[in-house]
Amino acid sequence: MNVIRWLFDAQLVIGDQTILWREIVGNVFGLASALGGMRRRVWGWPVGIVGNALLFTVFLGAVFETPHPVNLLGQAGRQIMFIVVSIYGWWRWRQSRTDDGTAIEPRWAGARSRILLAVALVGGTAALTPLFRALGSYEPVWADAWIFTGSLLATYGMAKGWVEFWLIWVAVDIVGVPLLFGAGYYASGLMYIVYGAFTLTGFVVWARGRSRRRIQPAAADLGLIPR
Repeated sequence: MNVIRWLFDAQLVIGDQTILWREIVGNVFGLASALGGMRRRVWGWPVGIVGNALLFTVFLGAVFETPHPVNLLGQAGRQIMFIVVSIYGWWRWRQSRTDDGTAIEPRWAGARSRILLAVALVGGTAALTPLFRALGSYEPVWADAWIFTGSLLATYGMAKGWVEFWLIWVAVDIVGVPLLFGAGYYASGLMYIVYGAFTLTGFVVWARGRSRRRIQPAAADLGLIPR
């Protein structure tokens, strides 16, 4: 219990800025989860859930009386969404796990799904913005709504094995960095910058993985590699 209390209250002071260790630790778990996702490992999902639980308490600053008395409702709400969707992704990846330990075969979403994702991102942002504003979320509220909607779609896309989910994360990071710095969540803002580079790497890794899986069956048909 003392460890939990320490983790809840511990702070890192840099100059005149105060950062909660919960924010740092939660983001480290998030980065570890992203690494597991890039490698298509099932353990990435439960690791991410731990980080989500920690960050939920961080982004409700006014509720939990943290050094940042700012509520980012989209950021806090998406942690709950992450947990729910991660349970689905955890189950789906366990069902598709192969002998080499990887969990799912990367695939392109297709034109129709890409259009639906784009419409859902814009439409979800437009629908949630007035709701988050009425609940007192931090301005600009549309950015909070964009991050929430994009995170939902990216996590769902990851569970489905769509390569494009990495690009949705890039769109989330581009909006998330200035919002988090503006709200004083510096650890999360810096981590979003790291995530941005990481998600581009993940996209390349998954896209190449998808290309190799398309080339190998064709080569086998020609007798160039054994089946």
